[in-house]
Amino acid sequence: MATPIYEFTQIPRVEADASRGGSGHARPADQVPTVGVIYNPRSHRNLGADFDCGLSPHVHIAQPDARAQLPEALAEFAARGIDLLVINGGDGTVRDVLTCGDAIFGEDWPAIAVLPKGKTNALTVDLGIPEDWTLQDAITALDRGGRVRRRPIAITALEQDGKAAPKSRVSGFILGAGAFTIATRAGQAAHKLGAFNSLAVGVTALWALAQSLFAGRSNAWRKGARMRINLGPAGVPMEHSGRGDSGMRQLLFASTLETLPAGIRPFGQLRNGLKLVAFDQISRRTTALIPLALLGHAPKNLRERGIHQLAVSHFTLSIDDQFILDGEAFPAGDYRVDQGPELAFVTP
Repeated sequence: MATPIYEFTQIPRVEADASRGGSGHARPADQVPTVGVIYNPRSHRNLGADFDCGLSPHVHIAQPDARAQLPEALAEFAARGIDLLVINGGDGTVRDVLTCGDAIFGEDWPAIAVLPKGKTNALTVDLGIPEDWTLQDAITALDRGGRVRRRPIAITALEQDGKAAPKSRVSGFILGAGAFTIATRAGQAAHKLGAFNSLAVGVTALWALAQSLFAGRSNAWRKGARMRINLGPAGVPMEHSGRGDSGMRQLLFASTLETLPAGIRPFGQLRNGLKLVAFDQISRRTTALIPLALLGHAPKNLRERGIHQLAVSHFTLSIDDQFILDGEAFPAGDYRVDQGPELAFVTP
């Protein structure tokens, strides 16, 4: 049995003083940057490793023992006016930092660097960060490296009247539901076998494909989840091919990343902004085309076959099963999915 993914009982409600704001100043070229580091000692590649806390008096390191301690650490960094926020951990750590920092930095985030220390590091694959990137490398790149700008997915819980629940929002980069939720659990088995990053993605994708090819439509891999997806400001319902149950989607996958692990291209030629792909309860014959679709070489009539690829400003999702954001599960319910602030990520 694979190690279970962490399951949130609700979207986090982050209480923080948003008035503290970000750095809000321009650093002179000859001034040493002030750096704040969120270090997650539980991240896969950090286990058993001590972080060097004596690098510089301008480097401030926080090691929160729990998510509830993140807002205080980030608020302290904001008060110091940091020039660079370094996230030392995997995709889940990035998600937690962006979620807790939303109420603190708002639209005024410092530059961000991510050290790929988790089991999965999809964001750093997209940014082109080498696996051996160090804290000193990140600090050097602040002035000598590049910048890649990305907007995370922002997911807000909706109340019964359709209004956003106050202070109830989570941010990340990869959202999935239906068979994706099952695949994420299967990915834990890949991790236990020693497969991480792109290898884990490849192993999990092959296993999911095999299940979908040989399972009946009642099997969880092909059944998916009951969900309703409404697109854009007008709330237009996403079209359905008529394949299978019209209230079900076999899979939903959404991201704002432009390059994904293992070279997969689930959104076809779409690259910018918030993109999603949804599968109806597709036939086995169409399932056999998925490898081509993931490589961006699928036939043109995918929508008629039940595979929908599109880019949107935002959408609402009503789902009766858990969904996954950056590797961890969130509960069934009604949500608005849009984009958070534009963030500047430091690259080599």
